[in-house]
Amino acid sequence: MSSKIKIQPLGNRVLVKPDQIEEKTKGGLVLPPSSNDEKRPETGTVLVLGEAKKESKKITFDLKVGDRIYFKKYSPEEIEIDNTKYLLIEVDDVLAIIK
Repeated sequence: MSSKIKIQPLGNRVLVKPDQIEEKTKGGLVLPPSSNDEKRPETGTVLVLGEAKKESKKITFDLKVGDRIYFKKYSPEEIEIDNTKYLLIEVDDVLAIIK
């Protein structure tokens, strides 16, 4: 986790840095992502774990900071901190840890 990220996810959410999507043409030109593009990165790296509590007992996460994950395409909330885009994702929407 970067020390300059000043956000703590609530509940069973995690803060994720999405992987960049690079599209290339057949000629090898890299196309920038379009703001109207419905494609959303489905993978990313966990930066901060939430402070989940259930009936006054802390819940343990199957994830840890630094894990690369695969998550549901339309579930994240996109936020921007210091001109960098991050995603807030509920743990239940994480589908797998990429090994």
